[in-house]
Amino acid sequence: MIKDQDFIKNPEVPGPTKEEVRCILMCKSQVSKNQVVVDIGCGTGGLTVEFAKRAKTVYAIDINPMAIKTTIENIQKHNVDRNVEIIEADGLYVLDELENIDILMIGGSSGKLDKLIRKGYGKLNNGGKILVTSILLETATEAISTFKNLSLTPDVVNVNISKGKMGKTGTMLMANNPITIISAQKPLK
Repeated sequence: MIKDQDFIKNPEVPGPTKEEVRCILMCKSQVSKNQVVVDIGCGTGGLTVEFAKRAKTVYAIDINPMAIKTTIENIQKHNVDRNVEIIEADGLYVLDELENIDILMIGGSSGKLDKLIRKGYGKLNNGGKILVTSILLETATEAISTFKNLSLTPDVVNVNISKGKMGKTGTMLMANNPITIISAQKPLK
């Protein structure tokens, strides 16, 4: 895993997804070298870079031009630009153009989470996975509900990460935002 401090950051773009959360997402996705990943709401590209180190192809999608710029900087810095396609657009419309994807990562949905999950599910290969990260309870609830409506059993994990900060009298734990990871797998047929 790449350390958080090794990513280029942008004050106008959220991210990168914290190292420990990226670790969990890589484990949950079980991404492999022959898979195609779609990262919607790629932000600064932290997950795009981690997926690109492990997957055949990654489509990094964001509607924010500053996110696209920062993702490009990060994929170039970490030498994974050979298998990443950057797309500045609404992920919902990009999904129309893609077929045969193995992993759909949704980190940002611009209020279209239900539609993204449903359309993405239709594009997933059998056994493919959808992962959603959420800092809002409402987003987690919507993801769970949408998965259930697709007759999928969601896996829900809430992660609370605190990092030690050394002080004069001891180590104080500094909490990051809790993240809820909701994932589901399309059945093998």
